Amino acid sequence: MDKVKKMEKGHKLDLSSDQDLSIAIMNLISMEEHFFFTYGKTKDKKYLDLLEQVRDMRKSALKRIIKDYEGEVWCISKHLLAASMRFMEVGTKYLTKGDKSDASDMFNKSYDLYSLFWGLNLGLVDIKDTKATKSDNIAFISEDKKPVQKGTVTIFTKLGQLVQKAIDCCKE
Repeated sequence: MDKVKKMEKGHKLDLSSDQDLSIAIMNLISMEEHFFFTYGKTKDKKYLDLLEQVRDMRKSALKRIIKDYEGEVWCISKHLLAASMRFMEVGTKYLTKGDKSDASDMFNKSYDLYSLFWGLNLGLVDIKDTKATKSDNIAFISEDKKPVQKGTVTIFTKLGQLVQKAIDCCKE
């Protein structure tokens, strides 16, 4: 949290605008998917043209949030946002059906993935020494670049708390 506060004070980070932009990116990813499926159903090439235009827009927007990345962080980030959006949409459908338990489960998964997106892109997690099977093996990075907070608190819990504190969409 201290790292985020320092970045905000230096005006390097506008998380409220970036949060809005990340939601826009989620919707652009969804539009890409819909144009793909519509093309598949109709074979009308105009949907491929639209998909390409939306994809270019999504890439441009994603570059505004993901400035420095290594390896596959770009693609991981895109898929974290896409999966988060899908879980959110499924949760909404469950909620509409009156199934609050399954809706809550889907919303929690959505928020966990969204929080991981921010943790990864704010440099708050080190994923180099992680095991794929346990989320509590991901180390948080302290100001002096030493791993901290391994073990009892999952990455999703800690990052969810960070997102709640750091990203206030009501800031103008």
